[in-house]
Amino acid sequence: MKLIGISGTIIGAKTSIVVQNVLEEVKKHHPNVEIELLDLREYDVQFCDGRNPSTYTGDTKKVLDIIQSADFYIIGTPIFQGSLSGPLKNLFDLINPKDIRNKVMGFVATGGTYQHYLVIENQLKPIAGFFRAFVAPGYVYVNNDHFNKDNEIIDQEVLNRITDLAKEVVFMQEALKSSEKKLETVF
Repeated sequence: MKLIGISGTIIGAKTSIVVQNVLEEVKKHHPNVEIELLDLREYDVQFCDGRNPSTYTGDTKKVLDIIQSADFYIIGTPIFQGSLSGPLKNLFDLINPKDIRNKVMGFVATGGTYQHYLVIENQLKPIAGFFRAFVAPGYVYVNNDHFNKDNEIIDQEVLNRITDLAKEVVFMQEALKSSEKKLETVF
């Protein structure tokens, strides 16, 4: 099984740190899961212009290939102006829905206030619904107060939620994979 963690921003480090923490928790408890961090800061992704996703080249093609190769995802975004980041929205616009249909997603977000966690409920989960993805019931929201000056997560409740999310996405992915095998033997 391959888990891709997506840090959906081109500025700052906090979102990437939280996504990486979830990936590390998965690896710690499930060493057989292949993990990879897709940090959008490291790629020059083109703006979506409505063409077929298979026609993009360069970094955009690399990113889309990485996403397509995954069995399940941890998707992270900072919250700007009460919404997900522009680079993450652009990435969602580039993805062929067939490439992530019926795959498991877990969400993390970072923001400056305690109220911005609602973006996960009101924006990210509906996007996952459009893609017909399975969404982990829990998620991780981390605000600036949960980090120390070295950008380390210091809040134990947040660290517990990171562990819980790691467990949920693996459990859901394994259950999905198991049920697919059962369906194959029936049909």
